Amino acid sequence: MEEEIRTSVDSSSSVNLPLRTICHVCHKQFSQYTCPRCNSRYCSLQCYKSHSNRCTESFMRENVVEELRQLRTDDSTKRKTLDILKRFHSEEEMEDLDEDDSTLSEETIEKVLAVSVGGQLSFDDLSAEEKKRFLRAMASGELSKMIEPWEAWWTKPSARTISLSKEGTPLVQLHAEQQSTISLTSGVEANQSSEIPRAPDTPLPLLSKLSSAKPSPLLAVHLVDIIYSYCFTLRLYNGDWQSDAIGSALVVLSVSSVLGQSGQPETVLEALSSCLEQTCSPAYRHVGGLQLGLSLIDDVAILLSLGDPALVCLLCDLQRLIQAGERDLKSGKRRKKSRWSDIGTKLKHADRKIFFIMCWVHEQPSEAWSTLENIVKMEKSSIMEFEHHKMSTKMDSKAKSSDKVLIEEIK
Repeated sequence: MEEEIRTSVDSSSSVNLPLRTICHVCHKQFSQYTCPRCNSRYCSLQCYKSHSNRCTESFMRENVVEELRQLRTDDSTKRKTLDILKRFHSEEEMEDLDEDDSTLSEETIEKVLAVSVGGQLSFDDLSAEEKKRFLRAMASGELSKMIEPWEAWWTKPSARTISLSKEGTPLVQLHAEQQSTISLTSGVEANQSSEIPRAPDTPLPLLSKLSSAKPSPLLAVHLVDIIYSYCFTLRLYNGDWQSDAIGSALVVLSVSSVLGQSGQPETVLEALSSCLEQTCSPAYRHVGGLQLGLSLIDDVAILLSLGDPALVCLLCDLQRLIQAGERDLKSGKRRKKSRWSDIGTKLKHADRKIFFIMCWVHEQPSEAWSTLENIVKMEKSSIMEFEHHKMSTKMDSKAKSSDKVLIEEIK
């Protein structure tokens, strides 16, 4: 029987207040959610995960099956999936044989090899036992360990050697035949050049041709917001935003107040605080929270230190991301839903905003970026000091509350 408590600010009030149910799992907090499968009441994600293995495994299985059905597999995707499964299989074999129930069988690997040539990999291709092992391995995080962590392109040495023309285009543009020849004869050089997002294919116009008004002095602040949202999205998708263009575009809109909410932050601190708030929100807290947010500020500083060429390549890549999201939105299944039309409008505004800032960035003197980089680093230090002070205050208040006399003897 459900344990219910009637809450009231004033015990003498005669108003009938709603009943609140205690969480069926921890029995400590008020429940806010109901499991759609068993109607059990719970208060948090942690309690949901532990309330019933049958419910959580069923939920995970449905999501995996749906994702696999909607997955548009190409040769590169199949190769990546096959490499992950191979590494998972080989590493599991080296572990204790007593835990062999989570290992993918040789038969499964052979199936993957067979479908990777021309067919599509499906969850239904696995046997019942292999499906259980696959879901168990995914739920425990074992499969995610097999994915090699992505190394951001702006942290690589090749990012410091980007050269653009006066018009913002690459200094050397090779024909397709020449590019294939170089990739065959010099694989290392071709790989290094492919690490960096492609610069604009056409010359960037002058700002004076885009607008007669003088550029806002707040564009530097808005740039910080946009760089942060780009870094967050790429790290969230492990560098592969092409795998889900719509999802990536939605992440950019949700993290960037400038692109997603037409925000106008007036200081670097305001811009970074807004981005950190989104990073630590319930939607993205599981990704890394404040610790990830602080590392993303370091990413912003690194990109600013690289100067104009890297920033133009970043903004060009972000524009392609937004445009890919627009295309998928127009041709996708979600076209009929009314709310997607609003998102399409936001993506169009974001596309224009990014292009304008790209042209503005290209016209700025090189010393502007070192100044902005120092401001970003300074604001990160102030944010860390504030968080440290807040944590110390919270711990002190907890210590004081524990010292209070809970029961006082009445004389």
